[in-house]
Amino acid sequence: MTTTGLTQVVFFLLLHHHLPPLQDLYDRIDRTRYTEPLEDAGFQYGFNSTYLKKVVSHWRHQFNWKKQIAILNKYPQFKTNIEGLDVHFIHVRPPHREGQRVLPLMLVHGWPGSVYEFYRILPLLTDSLDSLAFEVICPSIPGYGFSEAPRKQGFNSLAAARVFHKLMERLGFSEYYLQGGDWGSLITTNMAQMKPECVKGLHLNMLTSKLRGFGVLFSILIGRYVPWLVGFTREDVRRLFGSVGFMERNIYEIIRETGYLHIQGTKPDSAGCGLNDSPVGLAAYILEKFSTWTDFNNRDLEDGGLERKFTLDDLLTNIMIYWTTGSIVSSMRFYKENLKTNIDNRLDNNTGVYVPTGLAAFPNEIMHVPQSWARDRFRNIYSYSYMPRGGHFAAFEEPQLLADDLLQFVKKVEKL
Repeated sequence: MTTTGLTQVVFFLLLHHHLPPLQDLYDRIDRTRYTEPLEDAGFQYGFNSTYLKKVVSHWRHQFNWKKQIAILNKYPQFKTNIEGLDVHFIHVRPPHREGQRVLPLMLVHGWPGSVYEFYRILPLLTDSLDSLAFEVICPSIPGYGFSEAPRKQGFNSLAAARVFHKLMERLGFSEYYLQGGDWGSLITTNMAQMKPECVKGLHLNMLTSKLRGFGVLFSILIGRYVPWLVGFTREDVRRLFGSVGFMERNIYEIIRETGYLHIQGTKPDSAGCGLNDSPVGLAAYILEKFSTWTDFNNRDLEDGGLERKFTLDDLLTNIMIYWTTGSIVSSMRFYKENLKTNIDNRLDNNTGVYVPTGLAAFPNEIMHVPQSWARDRFRNIYSYSYMPRGGHFAAFEEPQLLADDLLQFVKKVEKL
C-alpha cells in the first residue's frame, strides 16, 4: 500500500451500536401480515409464506446478530472516498509462507448479494498451502451494503469499474486479477476493457451472450443434431436444450424469472419503498432469488431448497446487511442505471475483451453460454470449465469448486 493510499484509507469496524436498534426490527417483524400460500404451490408463485414463517421465527428468536457482526469483523475492513463516495472494502493478506507467491485479486459481488458471499472462499484463496496465494480485495458496490449510495443519476457498471480501478491504484497495485459473478461479472469485464494493461486476468462465473446474428441462430437450429459443426460439446447440448428444447430453457424460462429485472430496471423506487419498510418483505424478495437461482427445481419445493446449500444464519446475515444499511433501493437502482438506454448501443457491449480470461460455467446458472458463443466477446480464453454442480451464487454455494478453478486459471496465465 502506498503512503498516499494510507492517508486516504480508513479502517472500518462494524459496531453494533452504529446500526439501527434491533427492537425496531423485532417490532416490524411482529406486525407482519402474512398471506396463506396456494395449495401445493411450492415456490412457483414466489416465496412460500408457510416456510417464510419458519425463516422469520428463526430470525426473531434464534438469529444472533451480535455473533454475526463478530464474523463480519473477522476480516479487515476499510473505507475510502473515491469520486465523492465512501467505498467500503475488505482487504485480506495471506500469512507469510516461505516460497509462496502472492498475487493481488479483486472479487466483485452482485445483486442481491454482498461481500459476505465471499466469506467462505476467502480462506481458500488467502490461507492456502499451495505455491500460490492471493491478497484479496472485496469492495461493496456503491449503493450496496456499507458503501455509500450515489446521489446523482448515472452510476452504472462503467462508473463502478472506474471507481474500483481507482481503489486498486490507491492501494498501490498496478497489475491484478479480477473475479466476478452477476453484476460483478459485468463490472470486472468493464475493468478489463477500460485498463487492460492493469488486468493480468479475468475470471467469471456468470457469462452473457448476444442471442443474435446468423452464427448464433444457425447453432441454435442445428447444434442439437450436429454439435461439432457449430463448436458445441455434448455438455453444451445437454445444458442448452435439455429435454424441453432451447426456447423453453433459454427464452420462456428466462422471461418467467426476470420480472424483478423489469421492475428494478424501470421503477426501482416504487417497489423498493415497501422492501425498505418491511424486513419480512425484504427477506422474501431476496431469499427467493437464493432459492431459484441456485436451482430452478427448487421452485417445486415448499421450503425452496434454501437450506440445502445455505444456513439460515448465513442467508439472514446478507439480509441484515441490506436492512441495517437501508440499501435495498439504491442497490435496485443499479438496474435502472444500466438499463435506461439501449444496452446494445453501449460502447462496452460492442468492445471485445482481450485480457486472459477464465470462464467457469456452473450447470444451474440462469443461462448457459457455450465457449463458441463466449469467444464473440472474450478473445483470449485461457480456460473454460464445465463445473460439476452449483448455480448463480458460486462463491457462496461452492467455494471450493470456484477457488480451484480460479487457481488453475491463474496458474495457466502465470505459466506455473
